Amino acid sequence: MKRTHALMLLFAGVACTVASCTSSGISADSQRQLETVLDDSPRSDSLRVLLKETPRDEQEAMAYLLAWMPQGDRDTMDLALLRENVTYACRARAEFPWAKALPDSIFLNEVLPYASVDEVRDAWRKDFYERFAPRVRGCKTLREALDTVNAIIPQVVGVEYNTLREKTNQSPSESMRQGMASCTGLSILLVDALRSVGIPARFAGTAAWHDNRGNHSWTEVWLDGTWHSTEYYLPPALDGAWFMADAGQSTPGDRIHGIYAVSFRPTGDWFPMVWNEESRDVHAVDVSQRYIDLYGQQTQAILQQDTHTTVTFVMYKDKQHSSNSKDRVEANVDVFCDGVQLGGGRTAGPLQDMNDALKFLLKKNQTYTFVYENARGERTTVESVVGAEPVTVVGYME
Repeated sequence: MKRTHALMLLFAGVACTVASCTSSGISADSQRQLETVLDDSPRSDSLRVLLKETPRDEQEAMAYLLAWMPQGDRDTMDLALLRENVTYACRARAEFPWAKALPDSIFLNEVLPYASVDEVRDAWRKDFYERFAPRVRGCKTLREALDTVNAIIPQVVGVEYNTLREKTNQSPSESMRQGMASCTGLSILLVDALRSVGIPARFAGTAAWHDNRGNHSWTEVWLDGTWHSTEYYLPPALDGAWFMADAGQSTPGDRIHGIYAVSFRPTGDWFPMVWNEESRDVHAVDVSQRYIDLYGQQTQAILQQDTHTTVTFVMYKDKQHSSNSKDRVEANVDVFCDGVQLGGGRTAGPLQDMNDALKFLLKKNQTYTFVYENARGERTTVESVVGAEPVTVVGYME
């Protein structure tokens, strides 16, 4: 009882603070949660001292992390890392006008957190603030700062996409040490870079696309009250990355084919991590329906403009076996234009209906490159000039 009373007195002092990292004060449910978890933690005394010694204008932020962080982090995480994370998150909020304008709930859950999924807990916040803050100090809006960070991050951190990376869920330091990461590590890097300058960002992804050709991860950013998708390599537009057609075919409520976005605070749901399938420690929200609706709107707009046509891709065993449905082969195919990936999918196999084919909606009068691996594992390309009419493109595995 004495410890709980002391904690309530501390919160009362925080509420009287004038210049605080947040304006609304710690919520009642966060207070109750903090009282419970601190009593249950094997290092409760150290955590109480940490909270007490945190500068008053940062105590609400520290309390939020301590209240809602995973138990494993609460019991083992380096406390100096927590201090640095809170200090620089609050510094970014005080410095940048877009960060000041954020609702406290968005700042606390989408800017302040020190991790995205279950990656190693790195002290990235100060490093990234020093790398990216000078680049955005001339920006006037959140959108301008977002576009700046998204455009320069590969050069600033020196990391490129490569599946030869050591592991899937790499932390920033692990990816930067190797100079490589896959989509999961790249998404973590972008989330952290954006958060370092007060831009709300969160990790999103799916365990598998609708055609089961693999998982994918990306970043969501909060702009003008709405979440939008982007990627480490700046896409043509927000919500304009190559995977939108696949995301538009996701299945709400499906752990494999649904799309989930991470939340630091518990939501009653969890993020399906294909690299750690048994874990339920990363909280999430199911955002599948938003992608379905968004892709539907985008498709309708394209059809009304009459600027695109349907391109069907069929894969056969070889040129001698390319006339019968039983000669069709399943394969993953990606489509590019001028080096930019526009989409991807999986071709139909011999048992699927002939009308069940891989189709792309592509801009008319352009040249496209279709890329796949042949039966020998070699990268194979098929180039096709697409005119105004629908066209079928054929690939061969041998």
